[in-house]
Amino acid sequence: MTTAIQRPTFKNEPFTNFALEENKLAMQAAIAKVKQELGKKHPLVIGGEKVFTEEQVVSVNPGNLDEVVGYVSKGTKAFAEQAMQSAVQTFETWKKVAPAERAEYLFKAADLMRQRKHEFSAYLILESGKNWAEADADTAEAIDFLEFYAREMIRLSETSIHQPLVQIPGEKNEITYIPLGVGIVISPFNFPLAIMAGTTVAGIVSGNAVILKPADATPVIAAKFVELMEEVGLPAGVLNFIPGDGIDVGEYLVEHPQTRFISFTGSRAVGCRIYERASKVQPGQLWLKRVIAEMGGKDGVVVDETADLDAAAAAIVASAFGFQGQKCSAGSRAVIVESVYDEVAEKVVALTKNLSIGLPEENHAIGPVIHQQSLDKIMGYIEIGKTEGSLLTGGSRAAGNGFYIEPTVFGDVDGKARIMQEEIFGPVLALAKAADWKEAIAIYNDTEYGLTGAFHSKVDERIEYALENMHCGNLYINKKCTGALVGAQPFGGFNMSGTDSKAGGYDYLLLFTQAKTKSRKL
Repeated sequence: MTTAIQRPTFKNEPFTNFALEENKLAMQAAIAKVKQELGKKHPLVIGGEKVFTEEQVVSVNPGNLDEVVGYVSKGTKAFAEQAMQSAVQTFETWKKVAPAERAEYLFKAADLMRQRKHEFSAYLILESGKNWAEADADTAEAIDFLEFYAREMIRLSETSIHQPLVQIPGEKNEITYIPLGVGIVISPFNFPLAIMAGTTVAGIVSGNAVILKPADATPVIAAKFVELMEEVGLPAGVLNFIPGDGIDVGEYLVEHPQTRFISFTGSRAVGCRIYERASKVQPGQLWLKRVIAEMGGKDGVVVDETADLDAAAAAIVASAFGFQGQKCSAGSRAVIVESVYDEVAEKVVALTKNLSIGLPEENHAIGPVIHQQSLDKIMGYIEIGKTEGSLLTGGSRAAGNGFYIEPTVFGDVDGKARIMQEEIFGPVLALAKAADWKEAIAIYNDTEYGLTGAFHSKVDERIEYALENMHCGNLYINKKCTGALVGAQPFGGFNMSGTDSKAGGYDYLLLFTQAKTKSRKL
């Protein structure tokens, strides 16, 4: 076994304080630098070979539709098959590389990303429409995933040493964690660096070969990450990059008999389809495919009459409108005890009206949603909301050469209303009343999802009840319901929110491995 380099205890990458002039200037410089690189062509990467195709994915800045971020080669079934065979072949050598050596590639990538943090954030700002703070947090989380999973792989490789099995006299028993094979990573647009990188390197550091299919809306960020992994010397074929159509490429790889696992982050509908398609055993398939899925949520903030109402209102607004509500953890509903409902609603509306809307590169609080399809869907839900509640603020498209929507709040919404039950994935918030705090928790639980939630109260007994009875994978007390930190708040949800695969947790890499028990008679 390669000896691991001793490193300091894991700490989360700090967020940048843009109130400091030096940091503000550094981000402006990074945006200017990246703007000079826009419009480039990016290839497929198959077994280390760069392949430029005639058909391309054109990535456009959602906040400025006249700006092309880049042109990314588009894969086909034929290229997907080439990538699969390259990955299958590479896996045979990569799985034999010592865990500490595999981890070292992640450490090097984390170091380089840290040095170029603002540049990666600038790509996020220009391609996904994140403001500075949201982009900075995305990049920081990507660095955290690289560092954390590298350390976790080393720990798992030493489990048989530090956590020995019960030893029977005359025998030697040990357990090791070995990689699965070739995995497919299908990443989302909303955390196009953090989730894309985290799910990819989790598979890689565990000893698997990976085929990465990024979100159609944010392929350039993924291409820049693939370049980074090549720069740190990751062997050819370990990471293959195949953007392309969800059916033509994505479903082909999901159903492929040589696919061993699928790591997916996205909508409930697509996740369920992947789960179904992956469950069918194809001719020549030797295993049951493992599906690791994070599929969204209908998250919410519950407020009782004892809470700090200013803090609760701020948490509601931050949870609902961070990155325009395009987070699976977004608090798109709030359930408030009736006696303080009017006061909290008034505070929420005032805070919402104070949010500036505009170009992410100018660091407005609210930027664009990701594309026309998303805008149309969200505006459709706003029209539904007008029939299900009282429009308190927003409700229209916002000015700008992009996909801008006013942050929208509906009041007096019934718990069974569609805007209280269905994931909108946009800047739309529904407020509901409850007779008391227990009814508020019951309304919160009345959903098919179970990803994140928050409970605001000053009463310890109520907090303990909420901790026990609010049914979600990530529950926050007197906080917003977004912003899980790697290693501190492992992230993943219940019910239709997915497989509760705790990203950034101490059991996550086990999903990319299989345990092998070895018993030797002495």
